[in-house]
Amino acid sequence: MYLEHFGLKELPFRLSPDPAFLYLSKHHARAKAYMESTIWFTDGFVVITGEIGAGKTTLIETFLSELEKDVVVAQINQTQVSPVEFLQSVLVQFGYSPFRMKKAELLATLNEFLIEQYAAGRKVLLIVDEAQNLSNRVLEEVRLLSGVETTKEKVLRIILAGQPELNAKLESDDLVQLVQRVRLRFHLTALSPEDARGYVLHRLDVAGAQGREIFHEDTHPLMYRYSGGVPRLVNTLCDTALMGAFALETDTIGVKEVRAAIDELGWVEFAARTSRFRQQAGETPPPAAAVVGPVARIIVAHDGQKIGERELFPGRLIIGRTAENDLQIDSKYVSRHHCQILTTPEGSVLEDLNSTNGVYIKSKRVRKRHLNDGDVIVLGRHEIMYLDERGGRGAQPQDEPADEATAAAGDESSSRDAATGTYGEQG
Repeated sequence: MYLEHFGLKELPFRLSPDPAFLYLSKHHARAKAYMESTIWFTDGFVVITGEIGAGKTTLIETFLSELEKDVVVAQINQTQVSPVEFLQSVLVQFGYSPFRMKKAELLATLNEFLIEQYAAGRKVLLIVDEAQNLSNRVLEEVRLLSGVETTKEKVLRIILAGQPELNAKLESDDLVQLVQRVRLRFHLTALSPEDARGYVLHRLDVAGAQGREIFHEDTHPLMYRYSGGVPRLVNTLCDTALMGAFALETDTIGVKEVRAAIDELGWVEFAARTSRFRQQAGETPPPAAAVVGPVARIIVAHDGQKIGERELFPGRLIIGRTAENDLQIDSKYVSRHHCQILTTPEGSVLEDLNSTNGVYIKSKRVRKRHLNDGDVIVLGRHEIMYLDERGGRGAQPQDEPADEATAAAGDESSSRDAATGTYGEQG
């Protein structure tokens, strides 16, 4: 292989997940923090989604390698199973041989095991990778397991990880009760151009490059155009380029070697590839005009005084008390991850992330709601005004009712000591 040729100790771009090579971009760090939250909170239930090759499995392996000894883990990777097979798989992970048990016995054994671990002071965590393949019937079993509790708290923490189809599945009417149990949801995106460059350099350093420039600086933009910042594709392209350079006895890799690797792989630019795949899947790509400029703008105020402003582009904006949020609200009245705004070219949706004090619009507590121009989101004494920037590009013609509206103005006033943005408590 090329290790000796390039002075490396390990293969830097293997496709198998290896925690030693994990590169924590901002998004990967947040996804890992969400996984860790399942241990902090007794009702920890997290859903992590991402495209193929985005790094979900590597994150899981890294997270598992850092767990304390008092955490008992069941990790399920085979997800095309029946409900009984799923329950059997979980019990096997916990050391049982359950293959002759009927469903009622499986459930009783699992419940007994969970209560025993709780009594012994141990935490129990269930991780399901490739969860998009779980049937609705199996997901219902996951919901029932998440409800096992003592008189004080729940006893099973859960992480579901999968491809974007998992999100679509969870939005079905059949799984409303399951989604209500989920504390946090996060979608892992591809790396930015800056992070993709950092990713390559990080893996080379871990493999023994010691800061030597193996890939010329001008190769990084080219590699990003063809990999789209998807870690698995970056690995494939870099490994192919290293092999090609080794065959030519070249010590470093420039644009010429990268282009040769691209030709060998038969790749077109990532954007064109993605568009083609969407069309093959029957999706209609969004018109270019739909993604030009911000979709909306939010203005943050405290006691009626403006203290911040931000534009919303397609993507996810998470609002909460701690620094890893996109919009930090440093207030004891705001939950660690309080709510999120999901923005597409068609508009934005506000979603409460099971916060303690809630999210209010027009004096009503809301769980999930399509935002309309002029909506004011109330978090304690802070307010976030939503302004639609699309003009004639299809703004919502009228208010859409909240999925859940509870708590009158009196309830709202009792929780009006929250906050917003990168803005601390005031007054």
